[in-house]
Amino acid sequence: MRRREFIALVGGAAAWPLAARAQQPRRVGFLSTGVESDPQNQADVQALRQGLQRLGWTEGGNLHVEYRWAAGDAERARTYARELAGIKPDVLVATVASALAPLQKATDTIPIVFVQVGDPLGAGFVNNLAHPGGNITGFSSAEFSVAGKWLELLKQIAPTVARVAVIYDPTNPAAAGYLRAIETGAAGFGVTLSSVAVRNLAEVEGAIENLVDKPNGGLLVIPGATTQIHRDLIIGLTGRHQVPAVYPYRFYVESGGLASYGIDRHDLYRRAASYIDRILRGEAPGDLPVQQATKFELVINLKTARALGLDIPVALLARTDEVIE
Repeated sequence: MRRREFIALVGGAAAWPLAARAQQPRRVGFLSTGVESDPQNQADVQALRQGLQRLGWTEGGNLHVEYRWAAGDAERARTYARELAGIKPDVLVATVASALAPLQKATDTIPIVFVQVGDPLGAGFVNNLAHPGGNITGFSSAEFSVAGKWLELLKQIAPTVARVAVIYDPTNPAAAGYLRAIETGAAGFGVTLSSVAVRNLAEVEGAIENLVDKPNGGLLVIPGATTQIHRDLIIGLTGRHQVPAVYPYRFYVESGGLASYGIDRHDLYRRAASYIDRILRGEAPGDLPVQQATKFELVINLKTARALGLDIPVALLARTDEVIE
C-alpha cells in the first residue's frame, strides 16, 4: 500500500467516530405536571413539535425528546426534574411554574425554557425580564391582572352572584398572584370571596359542595394541574348544582363549561420552539428576553348558559371570540 493511501485510510478511520458523533440528535428534556394522556396536553406538545419542525428540528431525526409527566404529583415532579437534569440534555423545557421550580433547583447550568409561567420575575425564576441572566428564560402566560377579568366576566354573565369560591392548586407557585388580583377586585364587584386549595378529587368535590350550601354562588378556577386533571368533575358538578363558573382556558368551555378568558396555549408552545432552536444553535438563555403572551380568547358556551337560566348580554357576545351553541 502506498504511503499516501495509508495516511488517507488512517485519517478517514480516525475521523469516522467524530462524524458519527456530529450526527447524533440533540437532546431535550420536557417536564410537565400534567397527565400524558390528556388530549389538551398532547395538543400543546404537538404545537411545540410543529414549531420545531418549521425551524428544521424533527423528533426522531435530529432531535430526541425525553418526556416526563408528573400527573399533579409534586414529589414526582421533583424526582423527574432531578432525573432529567442527570441526563444532561442540551435544553430543558418546563410547561408551567410547578414544573419550572423543581428544574431550577435541579440545575443552574443546563438551559431551561419555560412556556406558561405567570410571574417569572416575582417568583425568582429570572433576574430581569429583558435580560434574564442565568440559565432560564421563556414565555410568560399572562399578567396576574387577567384574574380580575375572570371575576368581571362572571359578574357580567351572572349579575346576582354574591359569593365566589376560587379553587386553586397549591403546588402552582403562580396561584398566589392570581388570588391577590381577584381579592383586589372583589370589593368593587360587591362579592365575598373564599379561596380553596384543591389537591385531589375529594377536595374538588368538597369545595363545590360547600359553595352550593347557600344561594347566589359562583366559581372561579385558577390554572393548575389539579384543576385541569379534574375539569370534567368540576364542569359536571357546577352544571348539576346550577353554579356559574369561569375558567382560564377554552378547552373547559369546549367540554361544557360556561365561559373562559385566557391565553392561546398552542400559540405559546409554537413560539417556545424558537427559543429552543436559538439555544441549540448556540445562544445563551440569559440573553433571550422573557416574552409575554399576545393572544387571548374569550369563549362562551350558550348551551350551558341556557341550562343555567342565564341570558348573556348582547354587548358581551359581540366581543366574544367564539360562541359555542
